[in-house]
Amino acid sequence: MSKFSNPLLRCWNEGRSAINGWLAVPSVIGAEAMAVAGWDALTVDMQHGTADYADLLALLPVIEKSGAAALVRVPWVDEAAIMRALDAGALGIIAPMIETVADAERFVSACRYPPEGGRSFGPIRARLAWGSDYAERANREIVTLAMIETKSAVESLEDILKVPGLTGVYIGPSDLGSAFGFGPGFDRQEPELVDLIEHIRQTAATAGLVCCLHCGTAPYARKARERGMNMVTVSSDARFIEMGAATAVATVRNEQN
Repeated sequence: MSKFSNPLLRCWNEGRSAINGWLAVPSVIGAEAMAVAGWDALTVDMQHGTADYADLLALLPVIEKSGAAALVRVPWVDEAAIMRALDAGALGIIAPMIETVADAERFVSACRYPPEGGRSFGPIRARLAWGSDYAERANREIVTLAMIETKSAVESLEDILKVPGLTGVYIGPSDLGSAFGFGPGFDRQEPELVDLIEHIRQTAATAGLVCCLHCGTAPYARKARERGMNMVTVSSDARFIEMGAATAVATVRNEQN
């Protein structure tokens, strides 16, 4: 039996909503500390996070050992970055700023071996991590999530969702809020943005694809799951450290007063 089986796809196939952790800091100990929480997926952020390719080679094995699906948010829709992340063993790619059908097609093509795409063959670590049948199974196991975070993306949404090989969409609320004049931020409460996020979710569901949302807090993420989001990301390792440290210091100071 092949060991190449994406736990995130299994989660969705079982009808469950996934919980995704976010790694902005390329620390092996930090990744291990995050992993013990039991996330369904953990994403290494190479767009706004501080990881580079060498960090991937250290972080992905930690994520894999935990049983979570290892995802990577690449810096841009760039074939080289996408293929290198997959060759390192990532089980899914989150691609930022997908605005057009052409963007989505370019993204998916970089994630799929011929004849379904144009991914070059050379799974240097992925073969070691996932077995000798990696090439035969990669096209159906790799998750492809296009970030929807601009007006152009929303206008082209239905056509983007028709791109063969796309697993689903990932809503970036900060850039989406900025694009529609509300400024950056997670956990949107503005009625217009709440309705827009629900529109994106429903449109993806109608197309038979998944919809994911980046959230700032656990309560908001829980409500998003209840509304039907297929995957919710909760904060990040860096923000957990920031909030935990601030709470600890404030608590001690209050007690001393």
